[in-house]
Amino acid sequence: QVQLVESGGGLVQPGGSLRLSCAASGFTLDYYTTGWFRQAPGKEREGLLCISHSDGTTYYSDSVKGRFTISRDNTKNTVYLQMNSLTPEDTAVYYCATDVYSSKCPAMEEYDYWGQGTQVTVSS
Repeated sequence: QVQLVESGGGLVQPGGSLRLSCAASGFTLDYYTTGWFRQAPGKEREGLLCISHSDGTTYYSDSVKGRFTISRDNTKNTVYLQMNSLTPEDTAVYYCATDVYSSKCPAMEEYDYWGQGTQVTVSS
């Protein structure tokens, strides 16, 4: 059974950092493109960045460049999202997703498997 599970969310103060994890089961995450997305209350889901074998890291959103990075640990079959310099505008449910057909980072609607999401709240 193919499954993605996010973890690491929580409450953090403005200016703080969090690292989210996206653990895969049922398939090898390293073979495929994986992206991070978020959805804030009352807003549409937005793409943040992704990692692929063809292009490495690709940013979907300029708002996280210089603050968020994506990485893999193939020994743990996990992709991470390191978030620094967090602001209240980063408050959202964060999702990871994998595209098993594209070697490059695709549009959001092309991702095949999604996790259930993890809540990140940035507040003092």
